Amino acid sequence: MSRTPGKHGNLREKLDGNELDLSLSDISEVPVRELAALPKATILDLSCNKLTIIPEEFCSLIHIVRLDLSKNQLVQLPSEFGRLINLQHLDLLQNRLAVLPITFSQLKNLKWLDLKDNPLNPTLSKAAGDCLDEKQCKECAQRVLQHMQSLQLEHDKEMQHKLLLDQERKQKQEAEQRMKEEKERALRKRKKQQQKERRRRDYNALQAAQKESKKKTEQQHTDNHKAAPNPKQKRQYNVVLAEDNCLHHSFSFHEPLCAVAVCHLTELKNHTVCTRVNTVYKEH
Repeated sequence: MSRTPGKHGNLREKLDGNELDLSLSDISEVPVRELAALPKATILDLSCNKLTIIPEEFCSLIHIVRLDLSKNQLVQLPSEFGRLINLQHLDLLQNRLAVLPITFSQLKNLKWLDLKDNPLNPTLSKAAGDCLDEKQCKECAQRVLQHMQSLQLEHDKEMQHKLLLDQERKQKQEAEQRMKEEKERALRKRKKQQQKERRRRDYNALQAAQKESKKKTEQQHTDNHKAAPNPKQKRQYNVVLAEDNCLHHSFSFHEPLCAVAVCHLTELKNHTVCTRVNTVYKEH
């Protein structure tokens, strides 16, 4: 059964100077919290255990200078492994690693590296070399760092390109949004103007109708007034008519009714002739 160091003793008891040996301890989890309490343990041996992963919290142990993770079952290293900036010696012999995290390029103090017996991808395997002796392991560290720095540069360019594309896409979306908003504003303005023009037309039509109605009312009142003359006007009309009729007979007075009318209704009533006519008219 797999165990952790906490189950079989205090890690301080295993500390020898600055070396902490946890190899062959049948552990499957790295005791990060306990290791963080031992900043003097700059040399850490975790070889020959049952480790499959290294937790991200392990990357906070920046005091580690020499690390042995050989002969475990590691399939990957934590993404922030490059935070171990003081690391100089790293043994990853006989694990299940195919690639290294991109942050590996930040291990600028790394002087020694062994990646033998891992299913590395062809490019990384070529950079690592054989590492059969001390010299080759030092060269392995140098070549792998250069390889990872190249990958880091490509990664940065890719991320920069992606960022640029994202910015362009965002700017395009913002431009499209602004254009859409401008079109909507223009449409609202046009509709508002159309509504205003329609109201103005309705208002003008109403004013014209009211004016026409008033004009018709006034005209009708005038026509009614002309159609119904007052008694005085009617009398004057009769007088004029009588005068015309009688004058047609040149005051001959051969027409008795005409004479009576003229003498009775016109200003000739005071004439000597009309005086006799009126006298006769009154007697009868």
